[in-house]
Amino acid sequence: MKKNKKINPKLKWGISIGLIVVALLALFYPTSYYVEMPGTTEPLGKMVKVEGKKDEHKGDFFLTTVQIARANLATMIYSHFNSFTSIYSEQEMTGGLNDAQFNRVNQFYMETAQNTAIYQAFKLANKPYELKYEGVYVLDIAKNSTFKNKLELADTITAVNGQQFTSSADMIAYVSKQKVGDSVTIEYTRIDGTKHKSTGKYIKIANGKTGIGISLVDHTEVVTTPKVTVNAGSIGGPSAGMMFTLEIYSQLTGKDLRNGREIAGTGTIEHDGSIGQIGGVDKKVATASKEGAKVFLVPDSGTKKESSNNYLGAKAAAKKLKTKMKIVPVKTIQDALDYLENKNY
Repeated sequence: MKKNKKINPKLKWGISIGLIVVALLALFYPTSYYVEMPGTTEPLGKMVKVEGKKDEHKGDFFLTTVQIARANLATMIYSHFNSFTSIYSEQEMTGGLNDAQFNRVNQFYMETAQNTAIYQAFKLANKPYELKYEGVYVLDIAKNSTFKNKLELADTITAVNGQQFTSSADMIAYVSKQKVGDSVTIEYTRIDGTKHKSTGKYIKIANGKTGIGISLVDHTEVVTTPKVTVNAGSIGGPSAGMMFTLEIYSQLTGKDLRNGREIAGTGTIEHDGSIGQIGGVDKKVATASKEGAKVFLVPDSGTKKESSNNYLGAKAAAKKLKTKMKIVPVKTIQDALDYLENKNY
C-alpha cells in the first residue's frame, strides 16, 4: 500500500496566505451600499467672518456632520453591532445620482444654506441687505429634455434666448408662451464659475405647458455691509443652516448668546425663518456629545413620530448615550435666539 505524499509545508503556507488575502479582500472590498456614521463637530468661529467684527465671547457654536462612505462587508457587519451606524442602498443615499452629481448637489445645498443664513441673520439684526437675483439653479433634468447631456445639476441658468429675468417666475412665464419644438438657446454658469451657452428645443413638460425640462429654484445672493465670508471647506448639505445663522448673528450684533457654553446643533434654515428636518440626527448627537457640547439645538417638527421629528430622534439618541448634553427643540430661528438669550439653561 502506497503512502500518501505529504504536502510541501511551503505549499501549505502559500495556500493559507492566499486564503487569508482572499478573505481580507472580500471583507474590505467596496459594495454598492453606503455606510453612515457619526462624523465631526466643527467650530463655526473658524469658518464664519463678519468684516470688521470679532467674536471674543467664550464658548463656541458648532455644526455637526455625518460621515458617509462606500460600505464593505466589514462595515456592514460592524453596523449590526453599533446602533449609531446605518447602511443604505445606493438609491436611498444618492437618489440615483453618480458621485459627481451627488457632490455638486450637496455643494449647492451648502451654498444655499450659507446664503439663507446671512439673509436671516441680517434680517433678525435689523441690518440692511440686498437680495440679488442670479438666475435659476438646475435641480433636476427631465429625460426628454434636449439639454439632458448639456446641462448639469447645480448649473445656474442666467438667460433664455438672450433675455435675462428678475425671478424664476418671470422666466417660467416667458418660456411657457413659446412654441413646443422651436429652437431655444440658454446661457448658464457652472458651479465652478465657468460660463456656457447651449441650444436645444422647447418641449411639452408634465403640466402640459412649454418648458425646457428642468426642475429649478431661485439662485439669489445676499449683498451686505459688512461683508460676510463663510468657508466650510468640503462639508456639504443644508443641515448647518441654523448654526451658521446663529454664528453670523452673534458676530454681527456682538451679543453673547453662548454664555460660555459649547453649543452644537443641526437643522436647515428657511426663508421664513423656520428650522427644517435633517438626516442622521442620532449620529450628530453622538459626535456632539463626544466632543463635549453642553447644549444641542435640534428641529422640532411637532409630530409624535421619531421618524419624522428630529427632536424625538435626538432625545432617544441622548438617552441611549446616557449623555448630560441638553437637547433643545426649536421650530424657528427665533426659538433658538429666545432660548440662548434667556441664558437660564
